[in-house]
Amino acid sequence: MKRITLAFGCVALLGAPVAMAETAAIPKTKAGLETCLQAALAKMNGDVVKVEFKHEGKIPTYEIEIAGKDKTMEYECNANTGKITEEEQEVDAIDHALFKAKAKISLEEAKTIALKAHPGEIVEMEFEIESNGNASYEFDIRQADGKEVKMEIDAATGAVVEDDQREIYQIGKE
Repeated sequence: MKRITLAFGCVALLGAPVAMAETAAIPKTKAGLETCLQAALAKMNGDVVKVEFKHEGKIPTYEIEIAGKDKTMEYECNANTGKITEEEQEVDAIDHALFKAKAKISLEEAKTIALKAHPGEIVEMEFEIESNGNASYEFDIRQADGKEVKMEIDAATGAVVEDDQREIYQIGKE
């Protein structure tokens, strides 16, 4: 995964450490990171703990994770329009009441589905409640070429919710 060095103002805005594996250029987008951060923070007050830049299909997207007083949310923002396109609540464990109530397939079954689609190594996983109330497993998979792809698997059905999201960089806590 590429990690980037940002200007001081943006790092201060994030309030999270920046880990660097290598230096990469910040891709230019029409709306930009600052616009998307403002849009996410307008949805929920809290601390920005992680920002990822990825391509969902051909759409450049910022995924912004905000830890609030009572919950942690992820907001996806179209980097061309600056509009929030998706909201998900991140839960801390597979046995969280909201997740457990909806999950019908096991973590191992979800991993098998994800790795069948994108062979590699799962380097990060999250448990999420979608805006419609459904639970999903989210996996970051490092492929043989070193690139990462994100996948979401519906925890009730095993269906692929999102696929082939190329992660360009991540800033903040895993």
